Amino acid sequence: MTDLLWVIARVTWIDLLDILLVAAILFAILYLARGTRAMPLLRGIILLLILLSLFGSVFSLRAFEWLIDRALPALLVAIPVVFQPELRRALERLGRAGSLLGHSTGNRGALEQSIMAVVEAARVLARRRIGALIVFERETGLQEYAETGVLLNARPSRELLITLFDPHVALHDGAVILRSGHLLAAACVLPLSTAFLDDRRLGLRHRAALGITEETDAVAVVVSEERGTIAVTHNGRIIRDLDAERLERVLRAFHQPVLEGRRPAWLRRRDASPKEEV
Repeated sequence: MTDLLWVIARVTWIDLLDILLVAAILFAILYLARGTRAMPLLRGIILLLILLSLFGSVFSLRAFEWLIDRALPALLVAIPVVFQPELRRALERLGRAGSLLGHSTGNRGALEQSIMAVVEAARVLARRRIGALIVFERETGLQEYAETGVLLNARPSRELLITLFDPHVALHDGAVILRSGHLLAAACVLPLSTAFLDDRRLGLRHRAALGITEETDAVAVVVSEERGTIAVTHNGRIIRDLDAERLERVLRAFHQPVLEGRRPAWLRRRDASPKEEV
């Protein structure tokens, strides 16, 4: 107790600022990793570092300390490799002024019409058992993926979306990308997710939907041709078995900052409605 009081008595405002700065950095790292696949890995690394520190402080083991000193630089190199998607997303957030000042309002009317067109098209495609993959671009640009397909720059409608995914149409094999309420491109190639899928019935279309949301902040709508069901993916997670009404609510929740010009508190906390993890 005396030692603790001695330490507290000698703490200066510079020390408090130092502690607060370290705490803020750790909080920012944990906040950016929340809800992602990196969170369990990050917890494991923190727990391992704590155990190693305690073990090293209790026992004076020179060989063990030498091993830890040599392993830490390798760990610092491995962290960017393991957490590459999360680090990329975090750096994109820091590089966008919109993430700090709020989302731009954009063309609310066009976005509203595109959401309704996607909902109606997904309902019809699911009933007809026609597969579809529609991606909403948000803050992270998807131009590199749009250029892998055919640029259209058209106004989205239910009829156009249904036609694009018709198996007899040349552009049906691939994803449609929407930007600011406009249909940017069709037949686009997306990255596939490498995450383990519990349900083996989820095929390449679902893996592509998960893959694009792991690397960007996009929202993807997937229609399964085998089961005739609708799903939404975001941030590497999937919401499955949606009907048209719930699909509309989910899409409006993701785009609510643009539709209403503000970011609600519950959306800041979860950035989505409840998700089903993969």
